[in-house]
Amino acid sequence: MAGTSSLIVAGLTAAALGAVGLLGYQARETAPAHLSGSPGPNASASAGRTPGGRHSPSSVPRGSGTGERVVYSVDDDRVWLVDQGNRMQRSFKVLPGTVDPPPGTYWVTSRSSATTGTDGVPVEHVVRFTSVQGLVIGFSAATAPRAAAAEPSVRTGGIRETRADGEAMWMFATIGVKVVVIR
Repeated sequence: MAGTSSLIVAGLTAAALGAVGLLGYQARETAPAHLSGSPGPNASASAGRTPGGRHSPSSVPRGSGTGERVVYSVDDDRVWLVDQGNRMQRSFKVLPGTVDPPPGTYWVTSRSSATTGTDGVPVEHVVRFTSVQGLVIGFSAATAPRAAAAEPSVRTGGIRETRADGEAMWMFATIGVKVVVIR
């Protein structure tokens, strides 16, 4: 009898996860404008740069807003996790996909603990925040050893992190957390 109960629980769990995934997808399609992942005008392209035109990895880029947020520099391929008091909690390099999100303000709209990336690589700790011409853009960590950069001819929106950085992003960037994309 215990085996049957385990199968029932496993089946119900699988059905619930499928339903949550479907509801998440539907919510993404019908999200209000302030949560839709549409770019906003308040990301600065030049403030807070180091002399070489790059943002300092050890401080939060100026002009990236206030409060709790993820800051992603497409020019530096770097992320900063910033708490409500505007203090940097973590900063790390990332490996971008072939399609960059435009500078602007977005919000985390969906997450997946594990899936397959647009490049066919198994990933975990997926945090999505926008789409560009139908291609979903988000942060993720490959579960296998880091692969080479994405093939330039293939459109990919995954911004890859190490597994440790992916876990930190997963714990920090829950649904509704602001993501600020800067140059």
